[in-house]
Amino acid sequence: MSRPDKPLRVAVLGAESTGKTALTLALAEALRERGVRAAVVPEYLREWCDAAARTPAPHEQWAIAREQARRVLAVRDADLVLADTTPLMTAIYSELLFDDRSLHPFALAHQRHYDLTLLTGLDLPWVPDGLQRDGAHVREPVDALVRHALREAAVPWHVVYGHGPARRDHALDAIFSVASTDHLALGFREKSSSHTRWSPLCAHCGDAAAERRLFRGLGPITAPPA
Repeated sequence: MSRPDKPLRVAVLGAESTGKTALTLALAEALRERGVRAAVVPEYLREWCDAAARTPAPHEQWAIAREQARRVLAVRDADLVLADTTPLMTAIYSELLFDDRSLHPFALAHQRHYDLTLLTGLDLPWVPDGLQRDGAHVREPVDALVRHALREAAVPWHVVYGHGPARRDHALDAIFSVASTDHLALGFREKSSSHTRWSPLCAHCGDAAAERRLFRGLGPITAPPA
């Protein structure tokens, strides 16, 4: 079977310490085991902070967002691309920390390049991680801003909850739901049925607190555009 013209693109978004990187790597491993050519684009901000030994200033946010976008769109030789964050997270933190919304139009336009947006839930404990993490108190505000931005731009998303393999499997279910036969032709043909689908009212209202009360044992929570 011929390869698809472009990779399926999956964005993994979320507040700090919600398992974005661990989930991205676990998904890549699971997909590769099934013969899917899965590429991972790491978070460029982490690389930037490690090199500069500091967090970026307001005027440096644009370059970071553009480079993150460039690296994702540059990947062509893959069936599926997993982006460990996108420029939208840079835009959200610029808004939260610097009261600067100038990155939002670019970030949301870029977000429409993705076939699936995954949002990591707040059910994991917060842990410190060097320069990039501000504290558990910023997670709920960041989560709310991400949801608001996606809803404002009519970009649908799936919320992923659970620990370890359950979190990975819930995310895989979401990938199955949007993947074409061509993208998953190499041994990944059957959609997972190990998790029950859920289409609750609170997915439409975007009530994160309600989600957290109900997430145990559920598959990915789908939030369609308002």
